[in-house]
Amino acid sequence: MQWILQEFEDTQKLANALDRLGISYSWHKVVPFIGELVPAPEMQDPLAVVLFGSYTLWRYAEAKGLEPGVFRIRPFVHETPWQPYMLNGQNADFLRIREIYAKLPDNDRHWFIRPVADSKELAGSVKTAAEIRETARKVMSLDSTEIPNGSLRPDTLMMLTPPARIRKEWRVWIVKGEVVTYSLYKEGTRVAYRHEIDDDAHEFARSLVRLNDSYSPAYVMDICRTDDGLRLLETNCINAAGFYAADLVKLAATIDNMA
Repeated sequence: MQWILQEFEDTQKLANALDRLGISYSWHKVVPFIGELVPAPEMQDPLAVVLFGSYTLWRYAEAKGLEPGVFRIRPFVHETPWQPYMLNGQNADFLRIREIYAKLPDNDRHWFIRPVADSKELAGSVKTAAEIRETARKVMSLDSTEIPNGSLRPDTLMMLTPPARIRKEWRVWIVKGEVVTYSLYKEGTRVAYRHEIDDDAHEFARSLVRLNDSYSPAYVMDICRTDDGLRLLETNCINAAGFYAADLVKLAATIDNMA
């Protein structure tokens, strides 16, 4: 597999794992708005190339016909097998940015909000209705030509759910239907990166993978423990998700073997 990396702190950790495995890689910058890579990589085999860095790399991979390139995923909220296990999945509201200012009351009620698509336009977070409305107002005040690629737009579909009390949060990495590695990344409100997962959470993640085994060849799943049990938080593109305390040697070796 040919590895193409955009330089970030996390991709440097991945590079260290590739070094340990004796797997070569190349570093590149992404030209803003254009999406080309500098320097331009020399492709050995377009059907055995993987890219890690920002989510926008999918455009380059698609334009060049690279496989597997970037593992794009469907919005997890529409995946019927997972819906009974989602955190507040049955209580979600879906609004486009252009609808928020008119339909969301201007008050201090808190909402968890994130884009429906795995587009990285806005990180999932808890905000008041007033804060969400202000974000929508700013987006709507811009001309379409002023909005960079990868930013919120008037037609961006957002998911809003009531916040829930979360005791622990884990990220698991799935490749070819198997949980390859995992990391704790939050305990209560405290960030905590440790290479560990509770046994029942590990099995919960594996059961979700089995329930939806055609979802994607490779992706990241975030799960959590709440007062009401284990729940699915979201899925993310494996090429652009933070690594936390994952076993990157094992992850890199597994992806490299996909070639």
